[in-house]
Amino acid sequence: MTVKTEIPKLKNLEYLPYLDEKGYIVRELQGKIGAYAIFDRDKVLQLVAYSRDIYLSLKQHLVREPDKCYWVKFSAISRPSRTILEEIRQAWIEENESIPPGNATEEAKWNQPIDAKKLMSEAEIEEYQKSEELAQIKLLKTVARRVEEGIKEQLKSRGVQEEIRFNPKLKEQGLLNLK
Repeated sequence: MTVKTEIPKLKNLEYLPYLDEKGYIVRELQGKIGAYAIFDRDKVLQLVAYSRDIYLSLKQHLVREPDKCYWVKFSAISRPSRTILEEIRQAWIEENESIPPGNATEEAKWNQPIDAKKLMSEAEIEEYQKSEELAQIKLLKTVARRVEEGIKEQLKSRGVQEEIRFNPKLKEQGLLNLK
């Protein structure tokens, strides 16, 4: 016997500020399993996703797309069920009547590590191409650190107080992902 889970309507869920007045992501989401929807400043839906820890996922999205993370709606479930979470995700996308950018053309920006290599200057690209492997790794780490500083400055200007630590091993590949 299967029990049909009632899927909440996205429009009926409360908008929560992405960051509280102290600059932290909504603490009540730590360790919560569920589906969530992220909205920009104008409350335009940007992404519908699900996670085993909504808080950690929101933190990752904030680092990757800080200008698009202003409001969040969520529906928590008590036990992990990919089937239920997929159903909620799909229902919310259908309710929106258009696929949010984070679930379509901008999916990689929202879900993949930040590729600092794409932000290399012409001079850095030239240096990288003519360098040996060790020098390439060192250059990628330098570029990743520069991109990291830019991200942290952007977050600081938003008033973010969350601790942001990137995985140091991935910087050797020119990638930024939270640790």
